Order: sequence, then structure tokens, then C-alpha cells
Amino acid sequence: MIKNVAIGLALLLGISTGANGLFMLLAPEAWYWAVPGVTTTGPFNQHFIRDIGLIFLLLSAALLTGVARPDLRTLLWSGTAIWMAGHALFHFWEVAVGICSSSALSRDFPAVTLPALLTGSLALWALREDRRKR
Repeated sequence: MIKNVAIGLALLLGISTGANGLFMLLAPEAWYWAVPGVTTTGPFNQHFIRDIGLIFLLLSAALLTGVARPDLRTLLWSGTAIWMAGHALFHFWEVAVGICSSSALSRDFPAVTLPALLTGSLALWALREDRRKR
């Protein structure tokens, strides 16, 4: 049962992360105006948004490949979790140094902090599964 939940969660995160990455690549200005809070982080920068869109596509590929390839799961999901955690910590840092107000944390939680927590949980589960098989 836990395995099915983990695989389903990885699929959901992989698909949603990929969709976000595609949106960023194909319509960066529409993405800039559509995502709450983005306009408060600085002026529109098509190049930067597309760079991050590529990262989201790579994260999506890592999550989805981990679903299909159990032998690579721990490596791929851990790498994804590390990037997502760094991204979330950067958002916390912006609040800590006064760049953003604390309200940004609750606004960003569903799209930044929650995915970091979930991918971290997936990575830990995959690591535990690897160790259990040895």
C-alpha cells in the first residue's frame, strides 16, 4: 500500500512539475502573470523563466524515471528533493532578510514548500526500500 502511494505521489509530482516547466518554456510571460507572487520578485525576465522551466522539466523527468526504474529511484528522487529543498529554503531566506513579507510563505507553500517536503519523503522512502532489499 505504501509503495502504491509513493509511486502515485511521484507520478503526480512528476506530471505537475513537468506541466509547470512546459508552461514556463512555452509561455514565460503568461506564466509570470499567472503565478501568484511572481510579479513581486522582480521584472519579467524571459530568459530566467525559461532557464528555470528547463530545471522543472529535468525534475519531472527524474521523478517519472524513478517511477519506471526502481534501481534509479533513490538517486533520482534524492537529487530532485535536494533541489526542491534548496528552492524552498531560498524562499524562507528571502523572508528572513526582508526581501519578502512573511505572507509569502503561506502563499508559496503549495507550490514551493509542499513539493520539497513531498519529494524529500519520497527520497527517504526510496532509500529505505533500497536498504531493505540488501
